[in-house]
Amino acid sequence: MASGSSSMAPHIALREVAASFELCPISLSRREQRDPAYLAINPEGKVPTLLVDGRPLTEVAGILFYLARRFPAAGLLPAGEVEAEAQVVSWMSSLATTVHPARRQGLDHARRVWAVVERRLDGREWTVGDRPSVADIHLFRLFWRLRRSADLAPGEFPGLTDHHDRMMARPSVIETIAAEEAIGYELPA
Repeated sequence: MASGSSSMAPHIALREVAASFELCPISLSRREQRDPAYLAINPEGKVPTLLVDGRPLTEVAGILFYLARRFPAAGLLPAGEVEAEAQVVSWMSSLATTVHPARRQGLDHARRVWAVVERRLDGREWTVGDRPSVADIHLFRLFWRLRRSADLAPGEFPGLTDHHDRMMARPSVIETIAAEEAIGYELPA
């Protein structure tokens, strides 16, 4: 993991499901993801990587889905509701393929993409159903990053801001942020 990066979402989920885990921080600014030891685990040299019995699992959406299915008692996937589960996967797919890379196309483009997410959230407390899911964790991490790096106007994204604030009150998020701040953020502006 690298503090504040995409690996923050699985870090929150690990705490949310109360899994036993060991953090292995790497520095992206020192390019430690390109060290031969790390490349032996994840040849793409990206974070996050979750080792499950020594086997690497990569990509935020894959790791979040695995944790939700592996620890069903945590309730991070709607239980027994196929359409609701598919909606969670739909949210995570959109977040990974559209929202996450939007900033690379400029802040104006990112704002337009986030406006679509705001409309998709449509005043709901959570992305799918009446409780947080892995999609909410994924959404939170991306919006948390946007809020830290962009000069958002007050009230620009009220639904997303409310969602962010609800997530910020969760113990898993509080503990993750404290742990990652202790390691130190190396995020670009």
